[in-house]
Amino acid sequence: MPTAFRVVATLITLYGSALFTGANAQSLPKEVATRAEIYPIPSLTLSDQQFLSGDAAAGKPVTVAGEFRVAQGTGKLPVVVLMHGSSGVGATTEAWVHAFNAMGISTFVIDGFTGRGLTVVGPNQALLGRLNLIVDIYRSLEILAKHPRVDPDRIVLMGFSRGGQATLYASLERFNKLWNKSGIQFAAYIPFYPDCSTTYQSDAEVAARPIRIFHGTPDDYNPVKSCRAFVERLKTAGRDVVLTEYADSAHGFDSGLLGVSTVAVSANAQTVRNCRIKEGDGGVLMNGDTNAPFTYKDSCVELNPHVGGNPTTAVESRKAVEDFLQALFKLG
Repeated sequence: MPTAFRVVATLITLYGSALFTGANAQSLPKEVATRAEIYPIPSLTLSDQQFLSGDAAAGKPVTVAGEFRVAQGTGKLPVVVLMHGSSGVGATTEAWVHAFNAMGISTFVIDGFTGRGLTVVGPNQALLGRLNLIVDIYRSLEILAKHPRVDPDRIVLMGFSRGGQATLYASLERFNKLWNKSGIQFAAYIPFYPDCSTTYQSDAEVAARPIRIFHGTPDDYNPVKSCRAFVERLKTAGRDVVLTEYADSAHGFDSGLLGVSTVAVSANAQTVRNCRIKEGDGGVLMNGDTNAPFTYKDSCVELNPHVGGNPTTAVESRKAVEDFLQALFKLG
């Protein structure tokens, strides 16, 4: 990797295992990565129509960022790429990073907001095209594909809410052909509580890789019913997809990993829970009820969905993901 494209922060300056030798030898806690590297990610800011039509020339160049934590171990390691939701990278992401690093899995956390001058988009989802984060994801894959400590055949994508939506649709073969220039594909896709309300052309043609969706049954931000319908279409097409639902689990239930157990209104956040969005001609997203181009001013867009954690199902989902990765990555 050219040094001009990375800033390295070494986490073992004081506590690295190499510094503990002889009678005082100690080992790092399993969840502590041995190294962190911060990468600028050259990307584009695009409208959904530009994304869907493959119009890279119309995009605005932007640099976003990714934090790569190298787990303990030697040689080329598996990696989980994590994509945040509408509030940016939060504390729950750190809980997942620690869980994966403890398994000997490195992590790459993408920040698709700061470089674009954004902090949150929940109250105004029109601030960023619904598909932009997929470009960031593929650009991150280009970085990881060349990294000497990464096994390119064992990179998994995981995302939450808006990032879960990006994770789910990053699996589309069409989108990979349009935007993924890394030469590799993700080994699996793990969306948490994604929005599945949009129907894209050829969206049942996904990569021949496992898709594991985790959702809350009472979620009123991104209702699970649209994901059920999409999953059934994918199963009919013979795809390897599983939807796991958790009762009594609101949107963002995995914040229960931090001990959060309350559910509250996400004030003024926009939800398309009652919208039917479909891709029309020329990559235009259409309101399925009005047959007019979709906008966040449409009457189907509502406000004030609920978010909150459930410690019990958060732990259950973490174990399910860990078990899945254990088998997928063939960890000892």
